[in-house]
Amino acid sequence: MFRVASTIFSTRKKRREASCRAAGRPRRETTKQHGAPPGRVTSACCAGGLHLPAALVCGSRDSCGLRFRQRRRRDGAPPKMADNLPSEFDVVVIGTGLPESIIAAACARSGQRVLHVDSRNYYGGNWASFSFSGLLSWIKENQQNTDIKDECEDWRKLILENEEVISLNKKDKTIQHVEAFCFGNQDSAEDVEEAGALPRPPVSGASVAEEVAEEPEKECPPLESAVLGAENWESEKATSTDPASAAEGSVKERNSENESSHNPASGESTLELGKTEAALSEVSAQETKKITYSQIVREGRRFNIDLVSKLLYSRGLLIELLIKSNVSRYAEFKNATRILAFREGKVEQVPCSRADVFNSKQLAMVEKRMLMKFLTFCLEYEQHPDEYQDYKNSTFAQFLKTRKLTPSLQHFILHSIAMVSENDCNTLEGLQATRKFLQCLGRYGNTPFLFPLYGQGEIPQCFCRMCAVFGGIYCLRHSVQCLVVDKESGRCKAVVDHFGQRISANYFIVEDSYLSDSVCVNVCYRQLSRAVLITDQSVLKTDSEQQVSILTVPPVDLGQPAVCVIELCSSTMTCMKDTYLVHLTCPSTKTAREDLEPVVQKLFSLNAETERETEELEKPRVLWAVYFNMRDSSGIDRNSYSGLPSNVYVCSGPDSALGNDCAVKQAETIFQEMFPTEEFCPAPPNPEDIIYDEDEIASEETGFNNSPETKPESSPQESSSRVWRRGLKVEAVKLYGRTGGCGTRSHIQEVLNAREKIC
Repeated sequence: MFRVASTIFSTRKKRREASCRAAGRPRRETTKQHGAPPGRVTSACCAGGLHLPAALVCGSRDSCGLRFRQRRRRDGAPPKMADNLPSEFDVVVIGTGLPESIIAAACARSGQRVLHVDSRNYYGGNWASFSFSGLLSWIKENQQNTDIKDECEDWRKLILENEEVISLNKKDKTIQHVEAFCFGNQDSAEDVEEAGALPRPPVSGASVAEEVAEEPEKECPPLESAVLGAENWESEKATSTDPASAAEGSVKERNSENESSHNPASGESTLELGKTEAALSEVSAQETKKITYSQIVREGRRFNIDLVSKLLYSRGLLIELLIKSNVSRYAEFKNATRILAFREGKVEQVPCSRADVFNSKQLAMVEKRMLMKFLTFCLEYEQHPDEYQDYKNSTFAQFLKTRKLTPSLQHFILHSIAMVSENDCNTLEGLQATRKFLQCLGRYGNTPFLFPLYGQGEIPQCFCRMCAVFGGIYCLRHSVQCLVVDKESGRCKAVVDHFGQRISANYFIVEDSYLSDSVCVNVCYRQLSRAVLITDQSVLKTDSEQQVSILTVPPVDLGQPAVCVIELCSSTMTCMKDTYLVHLTCPSTKTAREDLEPVVQKLFSLNAETERETEELEKPRVLWAVYFNMRDSSGIDRNSYSGLPSNVYVCSGPDSALGNDCAVKQAETIFQEMFPTEEFCPAPPNPEDIIYDEDEIASEETGFNNSPETKPESSPQESSSRVWRRGLKVEAVKLYGRTGGCGTRSHIQEVLNAREKIC
């Protein structure tokens, strides 16, 4: 096998060398950089043994016309970030949340030079998704109160006399009151490692489990076993075997004993053997469903746990943007299968579509007619203003009482269809929410919602990928010290990063969490209460275990917010088999645990398997849980920020709404303010429809084209050259999207030969 693989590789290597000689350009050598940390731009990205071309990572244009940003230093040492980054860009984006990623993709698509940086070592910010071990590290990071020191202390020398600085935060302060608990069997997990995990880095980058295990027990919070990870318990290798394999082994041993003592002429022994096998198989089936903590750690890479829980309306702004820009090909989606309601202490399924209403056994025939009549009115409520004009100042709940609907129908419409607050939503907002729900029905299934496979954190990464393909440069773990502002004009001129490099740009996009307290002194933030649970059963058992459910739990007391519950199954690629991932979200009134724990106790059992009472046996059991509060910076007026330059735009974090319309609206508004004549995230053009200029193509072939750093302002005569460059990027987009970002060597070779194909 090794000889065959090496022969194929050498053959392809010879073909590449031959193609390079035929094109009259030197063969490019790529060096392996397996240990390159995030924040360092590398010419080749190692993924599964394949070195992806730099065109799909980041950088400027090399002799082949592809994106390339790697240069070796004269002394032969690996290049530093300060040596690699250009000093001028059109747009600098700080933070990789959903609004920032959309803006970066739109700017790169319109031909702007984009630098996208983030001080974190992962994409998404508060929109990110983590594996189980990654979430444990995130919990530990947000429970620490250590200050981050400047790596470069002499950066203030770069500030001129006629300039002033706006310092940026170096530590994220948007997450508070993080509490984690483990309710499952806390068996030995010291020697258990995450399946498929890479070797662990040195102590400086040690995982949260190793760091916490070294701390004294008195410094750990209550029930710290949830955060201690896989290395805080005593080692018991003999008892750390999988229950399923142990049960299987016992079945084989007993079967062999029975076979040795079995008499073929005896019918009684055959019957006893059959009973024994049936009983053992039943016991083994029960044992496999008992999920232990070591199993969760071992299968930690099966989890993709979102920091923010949202669903996508099938006709919402985000779905329309994904389709319009062709970013949808970078992700996969699953339809939400059912909508639930919590009424009188029980969980029920809500009929949504016409077929569900008439097939429902929960509603009487009169109720079905009343419900269909009201839903039809909501679709056309603007044509009948006389029916709701008198109730404009009333709440939607009061308006429903005037429509002669039964209490059960009012509950279904208010909490499961409109999904609005009982006390704060007026009649017009409730009618709009109900119509939006009904308009989204039937496009992709019986419910109006979609969920991205592998979690919500995939959506920001999809737009980052689009930006990178169209020339954007990405640097993770790359913090920014300050914004440099010109005192005379009041505009921001540049940023200074943690390497001490000054980078100039025309526009700056900053995530709200990076702004210092002096800028946000007049801003009044709201908070979100979040909880993430790992359970062993669904909240509503049905024949099919693969269900994506959404449930709204009404407030217990007046004035309290309703709680949105989203339950994900293993087919969404967010949790391991035989478990469910449950997200709870509501606007904060207290800490997250105080807001959400009463709802958790209603729906789930928090006791251990041996302590469960008879009434709790029917409830799903919580295996692991985490509570935290997250800042809600949506809906803040720009004038609330003090001393903000006119060319600096602030993007907010996640809001409490179920969809993502707020983020898309904000991204489009900011983009149109910066570039009012450009289209927002258009679809990539077909390379066959692009008109090329022969003179410009000839100049590109000579290799004397200007780099983005020194390129002069383009004249109308040079527009065709820009179109050609975009066409080359489009070809990379097509090939990159076809392979899902990690293709075979043949596809990589196609990208390398994109220039010859277009010419």
